Amino acid sequence: MSDAVPTLPLANIDAPTVVGWREWAYLPELHLEPIRAKVDTGAKTCALHAFYVEPFMKAEQPWVRFGMHPVAKRNDIVVHCEAPLADHRPVTDSGGHRELRYVIVTPIRLGSRLFSAEITLTDRESMQYRMLLGRNALSGFLVDPTRSYCLGRYRRSAKRNDRA
Repeated sequence: MSDAVPTLPLANIDAPTVVGWREWAYLPELHLEPIRAKVDTGAKTCALHAFYVEPFMKAEQPWVRFGMHPVAKRNDIVVHCEAPLADHRPVTDSGGHRELRYVIVTPIRLGSRLFSAEITLTDRESMQYRMLLGRNALSGFLVDPTRSYCLGRYRRSAKRNDRA
């Protein structure tokens, strides 16, 4: 009888996608251009900037509309979004402050991977990154904190038709 530990062939193990500490996130159902997002393994859920949030009913289902400034330090660029409301619950931020937040579930594309994730809506006006990617969105990803934009860069065009 051998004391050797059996090993699995590497071909049977799916390699995780490597992401850096910040990446470009695409939110196709919200009709937003890609957003610079900070990868935050300390956050349980994703968070998206919203400077106002209004609940409303659409086809007898709860929805929210919200406004956001998708580019840091550019309050002149405003995008209004709508999404089905998934939940409304208390969230504690990294500073220990408890806040009641609206929650949506929407697809996120990171690189070539598309998946749905819960995203809380909160005012991130004072933050450099308009979106946090929390642990709920990082399954199957390996975070390399020494790298940025592992999945590619996005360049905003000089001419834009901003939605107001």
